[in-house]
This record gives sequence, C-alpha cells and structure tokens, in this order.
Amino acid sequence: MSEPHRFLFITCQLGAEQAVKGEVARRLPQFRFAFSRPGFLTFKLPENHALPDDFDPNLTFARTLGFSLGKAVGESLEQRAKSVWEVFGDRPVRAVHVWDRDRAVPGEHDFEPSITPEAIQVHEAICRHCPLPIAEKLGRVAEAPTRLGRYVLDCVLVEPDQWWIGTHRVKSVSSRWPGGIMSLTLPPTAVSRAWLKMEEALRWSRLPITPGARCVEIGSAPGGASQALLDRGVIVTGIDPAEMHPTVMGHPNFTHIRRRVTQVPRREFRKTRWLTADMNVAPNYTLDAVEAIVTFPSVNVRGMLLTLKLADWRLADSIPELLVRIREWGFNLTRARQLAHNRQEFCVAALKKPFRRKPPYDRGLGRK
Repeated sequence: MSEPHRFLFITCQLGAEQAVKGEVARRLPQFRFAFSRPGFLTFKLPENHALPDDFDPNLTFARTLGFSLGKAVGESLEQRAKSVWEVFGDRPVRAVHVWDRDRAVPGEHDFEPSITPEAIQVHEAICRHCPLPIAEKLGRVAEAPTRLGRYVLDCVLVEPDQWWIGTHRVKSVSSRWPGGIMSLTLPPTAVSRAWLKMEEALRWSRLPITPGARCVEIGSAPGGASQALLDRGVIVTGIDPAEMHPTVMGHPNFTHIRRRVTQVPRREFRKTRWLTADMNVAPNYTLDAVEAIVTFPSVNVRGMLLTLKLADWRLADSIPELLVRIREWGFNLTRARQLAHNRQEFCVAALKKPFRRKPPYDRGLGRK
C-alpha cells in the first residue's frame, strides 16, 4: 500500500513565490515551508492529516498543486522515466501530466507558459515505461485536459534532469490541465497578448456569456481582449481614452467610447449585462470605477471579469478584503486566480446567482 502523503507541491508564476507563501501562511498555517526553486515550492503537511485526494484550497497564486512524492533519479531520460513509477508506487492513476516550471515571466522575452517539446518527450517516456495495463491510454495527447474525478501522476521538470513527482485528483477547471496551463495559441490576427488573458479567463470562469450578450470592457485599448469577446459573438463597448486597433474598430459588433470611464454617463451601462476591466492602476482604483457602475440603480450587471494589478507583491495580502468588497455589491459567486497568461496581476471572476437550498454542482465559477 502507498504511504500517506507528507508534502504538498505548488507551481506558480516566476516572482509569485512570496505571494504563495503568504497565502499558505494565512489559509493553511499548519503547513510548513520545505523547499523552493523559482516557480516551484513544497510544504510539509501536518502530522496525521486527513486531506482528501482532491484537496484544493483555491489559492489565488497556485497555478497547480498536488501531493509531492519525491524525485525521479537516473542518468538518462529513460532511467528517470522508469524511476517515476518506482516513486509513484501503487497509487491509482488515469492520466499523466508533465510540464516545466516557468523560465520567465509571461509576456517577457516572448515567453508564454506552455507544454514544451521537452515536456512532451518526457511524457512519452513516462508512458512508455508504465507497468500498468492502461499505459496506452495514458500515452495519448500530452497537452489534453483530464476528466473531472480522475487521478493524475504529476511530473514537474524543475530542471531538465530534475523531475519532481506528485499526484492529484482532478476537481476544478484548472486542475484538468497539465501545470494548470490551458492549451492556447495567440492567433496571428490578434492585436495584443490581451487576447490570451481574456480567452483564458473566459474558459477558466465559464461565465455564461452567450452570443449577442452585451459587454462593456474598461481599459480596452488596443483591443486584444475585445477580439476574444467578439470572436464569441459578444456585442462589445470598449471604454478607453487611447486608440483602438483598426481591426477592432472595423468590427460591426464593437463600439468605442474614447473617454475615461469616470467621464461616461451611467445611462451607457443600462443594457450592459457583463463587464470586464483591465486598467493600469492599483486594485482599489479599478474597484472604485467598477463600483460606481454596478451599484447605480438603473444598471444590472450580471457578471464580471476583472484584472487587478499588483505594482507591489505585498498587495497580494489584501485580496481577501478586495473579494469581500466585490461580494458586497451582490456578486455572491466570486473567485480569484492568477491565470497562466497574467503578469504581475490576477483575475477575479464574479457572478450574481440566486442561492438555492440545494445548488447543483457548478463546474464553472464555483470551481477554481
């Protein structure tokens, strides 16, 4: 039988390590920091813990997490791949996730988090050495998401020759993907990488934004995020004093209000049901602007995607208070996550949803 789990591993964006440590200290004070490299941390679990296999404390800056089992050793790729199964033992498994820790900050030096060719090669080697009869099923697409409820073997390439092995059970949207990294490619027609941030936010949150819905985007220039919304058939009003890209301006479902949001009359928002914001200001300034809109008597915004900037990582400590403030506006389903394509910032998804006595299982916003 497998031994009880002793350590938790977390992968995160480069630079977010202190934010992760602070969040763990606040939310899980009985966990003890053990080891770290940029973008990778482990914590010792409390003695005699009874954490479930799908344990997920919904940490904002944990891109992915699981139970750490140790390192695979060997002089060659094949030897390490064989060692993976020795470390993993007889634990249940239905999928293999392999990914590299980040080598740079997203958006810098043309780096975007992804499943690299090296990770795919390691994935193939691990599946090739699988001693189980399901080896053929494990060896399918390395970047593919895994179904909810399934057990996963995790392999983090901390260094090319240093593989950390772990396990988790898929519970949330982000935990379905290797490394919590959705398989996204910036389209050649995208006017900025904001397309990646918006597309990931839409897939992660699963907000029920349908074609024909009306959305206001605050801080829309030059238009990458607007493109992601327009691609889904959404009617978008962009608010920004800066110029929009001609490609976006020429779209029949896009309207540009070239003003600061504080200068826009509230009547412009009466038909708005969805609101997004990505402003280069401190979080509370963004929330001040949003609050003035969503709390106006004739405005009925159903849901929001807000990107909040962290000029200083210490601002991460204020996230619980920021979420409380948003909930006070009536958005009872609220979740924060630093998306894989975010930079020094995080995304908040918020939705107004009537409470039911026995709410159905929510695979969208109710899950990280």
